[in-house]
Amino acid sequence: MSALPPVVSGDEWEKARAELLVAEKETTRTLDRIAAQRRRLPMVRFEEYTFAGPDGPVTLLDLFGDQQQLALYQFMHTGPDHFCPGCTYFTKQVTDLKGLARNGVAWATVSDMPLDQMAGYWKRMGWNVPFASSAGTTFSADCGAGGGFLLNLFLRDGDTVYRTYSTGQRGVDRLLFGNNILDLAPYGRQEDWEDSPAGWPQHPTYG
Repeated sequence: MSALPPVVSGDEWEKARAELLVAEKETTRTLDRIAAQRRRLPMVRFEEYTFAGPDGPVTLLDLFGDQQQLALYQFMHTGPDHFCPGCTYFTKQVTDLKGLARNGVAWATVSDMPLDQMAGYWKRMGWNVPFASSAGTTFSADCGAGGGFLLNLFLRDGDTVYRTYSTGQRGVDRLLFGNNILDLAPYGRQEDWEDSPAGWPQHPTYG
């Protein structure tokens, strides 16, 4: 059986919770300031790219649909018979695309995987997330993703596309519903990199 948090009185719990709330509010205000700074970032023009889509060639501009903004996730290509567990976990939690669209943001996923490999995996996973293959293009390298994963935000002005923001690693991690809920739970994510009390259940990140 896993170790348990100490049991205290109601008053002691309220005091400890109030102390944590101070730190949480400070973090919230910091995140608000960072978001304000993010909205003031300049942008850089991006050249047009043509990807392979399930219904034929699709350009970067096409992925916007009727929206002016585009969130584009680069799903790692890790080989013909393997799929990145982190990107899979992330994509499982991509939901409410209609809600994004109501705020002027389209969503799509691209990968250097061949189109057939992506299509087969999307079917197997039952995903409705729009996708296209960037295999054979320099898109991933031009974004700085290399062989990794990355989230890019784009803005279009007519037919001209600009990149406004990109993030990877923990910047993508913080977007995940599941991880955010687990961070509130007593045992956290139960991963071995976390700073947890002795006796807390922990395992390798993708174990």
